[in-house]
Amino acid sequence: MTVEPEKPKDTKLLSYSLLILVLTHVLIHAAGNMRATLFPVLKEEFSLTNQQIGLIIAIPTLSQAFITIPVGWLSDRFGSKKLIALSIILAASGALIGSMSTNPWMYILASTLLTVTSTIYHPPTQSHVSGMTGKKDRSRVLGVWNAGGTFGVSLGPLSVSILVGYLSFQWRHIYGFWVIPILLGLGALYFVKDSTLEEREARVKADEGESKVTKLLNTNMIVFLASMTVRMFGGGLTSGFLSIWLANEVGWSLADIGLMFGSASILGIFASPIGGEMAARYGEKRWLTFTLFSSYVCFLLAILLKGFWPFMIFYLGQRLFGILGMAANGAITAKLSPPRQRGMGFALSSLPMSIATSLAAMVAAYMVDLYGLYSVFPAAAVIYFTGWAIFYWGVKTD
Repeated sequence: MTVEPEKPKDTKLLSYSLLILVLTHVLIHAAGNMRATLFPVLKEEFSLTNQQIGLIIAIPTLSQAFITIPVGWLSDRFGSKKLIALSIILAASGALIGSMSTNPWMYILASTLLTVTSTIYHPPTQSHVSGMTGKKDRSRVLGVWNAGGTFGVSLGPLSVSILVGYLSFQWRHIYGFWVIPILLGLGALYFVKDSTLEEREARVKADEGESKVTKLLNTNMIVFLASMTVRMFGGGLTSGFLSIWLANEVGWSLADIGLMFGSASILGIFASPIGGEMAARYGEKRWLTFTLFSSYVCFLLAILLKGFWPFMIFYLGQRLFGILGMAANGAITAKLSPPRQRGMGFALSSLPMSIATSLAAMVAAYMVDLYGLYSVFPAAAVIYFTGWAIFYWGVKTD
């Protein structure tokens, strides 16, 4: 008689632990995602060159690469709660330093802490959340959790738009504003039940019965990571210079830029759970293929069409489809990772952003100096579609 492995206790699609992790996801991203909106102000106040703008992007993102693998290893062995608590403390510290920044190096330190925070937070939390339910509902629960992240990403730019753009606060005040809410998230984490060793082992055994993956760096995972690296490089080309281009050459105000960035991400409150549901219904690869292609078409239309509203609408479209595909991307990462190394799998999936974005920022600075601000956008579009093609033809998930 075969003994079935004990099922994990936390199998509900919605639980108080998940809702608290959604809250921490909001707070982790809020202060860390104001930088792109603030670049026009930072460039003027600190008299930054394009190369220095590239460094402000590259140094924090490259720092992620050095801790990604250790975080994945720790997540697989010791659970998630301690690492999540550490990431929240670092987020509060980064926001505090940002509120006191008087020179570019202080600001880079603040940005680095806020960026590293994301690297420490995501692998253990993604691993924990993906283990809350079975394979069938994994994209759904990741969609709910991702909604918190996209909402947090929206709150940063929106706080800049409202408090700086309309109420004339200083940008440093906004960083200080986020310190207390982030620390409250640390208090809420107390009520999240961390998995015991026995519970983690039960989840792993249950997943091993369903998974065919036994090797972390299998062919499909390698190609999947390669496609992500290419796509992240495309995004990195524009990350530091989109707001500067809109402010200096198109004539947008800081309030307009913050409103666009914030509105794009706040869509995720609704789009992320919907994306998780659609991925569960139609298959993760099919859904991610569709959303990535649609996102890149919207980006292409945004940079080709003239005028405030066409750019606003198609940029929001790009972000909407990107968010709709996030749960599928996470579910594919989980599917391509051995159950005992899922934390490491999610850690590896964050490496493309760390490495590609930092390199792309420096390449973009060089392109802007030689060819002007607009040059990075058509280059990014070509790279986006190249990454999509690698994923579509190179990755098998079944």
